[in-house]
This record gives sequence, structure tokens and C-alpha cells, in this order.
Amino acid sequence: MKSDRLLSILLLLQTRGRVPAPELADRLEVSVRTIYRDIEALSASGVPVYAERGRHGGIELLAGFRTDVTGLTADESRALFILAAQGAHAALGLDAALGSALRKVMAALPAPHRPAAEVTSRRILVDATRWKSGPQQAVDLEVLQDAVFSDRRLKLRYRHSGEREPRTYTVDPYGLVSKAGVWYLVADRRGAPQLFRADRIRSARPLEEPVRRRPGVELADAWEVLRRQVEEWEGGIEVTVRVRRERLDMFRRVAAAHLAAPPDDDGESEWVTARLAYPVLGAVRQLLAFSDRVEVLGPPEARAELLAAVRSVTALYQEAPGS
Repeated sequence: MKSDRLLSILLLLQTRGRVPAPELADRLEVSVRTIYRDIEALSASGVPVYAERGRHGGIELLAGFRTDVTGLTADESRALFILAAQGAHAALGLDAALGSALRKVMAALPAPHRPAAEVTSRRILVDATRWKSGPQQAVDLEVLQDAVFSDRRLKLRYRHSGEREPRTYTVDPYGLVSKAGVWYLVADRRGAPQLFRADRIRSARPLEEPVRRRPGVELADAWEVLRRQVEEWEGGIEVTVRVRRERLDMFRRVAAAHLAAPPDDDGESEWVTARLAYPVLGAVRQLLAFSDRVEVLGPPEARAELLAAVRSVTALYQEAPGS
């Protein structure tokens, strides 16, 4: 465990430069005292590493020091070749670079690990796109990437769901996140984190002003806050339904994004109970696609919403075509 930790410290310092001891301790899940002991061990083994105290201090390697690390384990070698769907790299213009990088990594692997890594790349595929998600609008991420990597503010024209006209925002981007095949821009707007779905951005223009991110906040931190807001949002409605067993698999796939808990399935009953969470009452109309194979048990306003929808459809089809 200690040798793995020492190697991790060395790689972090080599890629990040100066890193505060508390940050290393947090990343490696040890105490700051342990980090300083590890630094002493690295120094004793000949690695030119030193620590500077003070407000802007940290742990750093001597300028120009580099080391080649080739001691990858078999599992580490295989892990490198289990990659997400090519669509993510294509959207960023990195398809060719990915293929080239993997060929270089394969050539650099210890000879005994190459066959396992090659088999893994042919036998394991991670596709992050949800089933039946429908056609996705083409997204041009080039301007967003430029702003993210050049640390510049962005001026967006953004259309919110349910609105026809886009709004104009000036934002401070942290980065891009691909979630289940959908790209999002994570940014601060007026000092608060906000999520912008990339396929709803009608135009984006980098400004000359440097980005104004909150001190100490990284992309992963801002994303975690926004992710929790989406998943724990309390402004919606929770619906209890029962599903005929022969349609349970289809129900799980279609309603996966709204399941509040796994269906209460005893493996025998004709009907299976499930709970769904919708952002607005009208979204329960999704369940009409299942006809009489899904029944809403409550709350009453959800049943009333479906009844109103059924009456509206019935009235429409009772009229003569084109009347």
C-alpha cells in the first residue's frame, strides 16, 4: 500500500507541479503527517522532492526532474483499455488522438500484460448512451472547449426547456461533463453554479475577460453540487403505480430516469408496485404509453391528470377527420 501511495504522490507532483500537503492527504485518504513521512521516504530514495511552508507553499519536485514509470500491473493495464463510447471522443474531436494514444500505451506496456490488454479492448465496451433516447441534436463543442481551456468568460444564448426564445447569459465556465451521452457545460452565473445542456446552447462567444471562478472550486466540486440538486430536487411530484408483470422490463427501461426506488417485485404477483418522481405533474402523461398495463394509484391529482388527458384524446377522435 505504501509503495502504491509513493508512486501516486510522485505522479501527482510530476503532473501538477506544487501541491499542498492537505490536498495530497485528501486525495490519497491519509493524514497530512503520513504525507510528510512519505515525502521523507521519497527523498531518502533519491527523488528530489521538497516542501515549502506558508500560505502559498506545498510539496514540489525539483524543476526538470522526470521519471518514467513502467511498472503497471496487469489490472492497471487492462483498466486503461476499458473506455467509454467513441461518441464522447468524437464530440471533442479526439477520435484520432485516442486511437494513437492507445497504440502508444500498448507499445509501452510490459510485454506480459499486452495480450490481456488487447483482449480487454475487444471484449469490454462501455456505451454511455441510454436505450431509446431518440436522436440527439448535433452539438458543436469547439467554442465551449476553447473557453474552458483558455480560462475565458462565455456569453451564451440559451433556450430553456419549455421556452421558445433563448436567453442571454454571461457565465464563468468550469468545464464540460458528459452524462449518459448528453453534454453539459458547468459554469458559475453571478457566483452560483448552473448547468447548461450543450444542445440547447444556440450560440456561444468567448469574451476577452478572464474567467472568475470561486477560489478552491474545481469542476468535480461544482458538478457534485449540481448533480445533487437535480437528484434531490423537491419541487416535483412522487407517483405510486402498479405495473403488469409482462410489461415490467419495458417499464423499467422507459421510466428509468424517473424511478424513485426499485420496483417492489416479489417475483410472483401479477402486478408490481413502483414509485416514480416527476419534475411537474404533466409529466405523468408519459405513462399513457402503457395503456391499461400501468395504473397510477396516487396521488389523486396524478390520476386526475391522466383522466383529463384520456378525455381530451377521446374527444379528439370522436370528431370527424379534418373537421
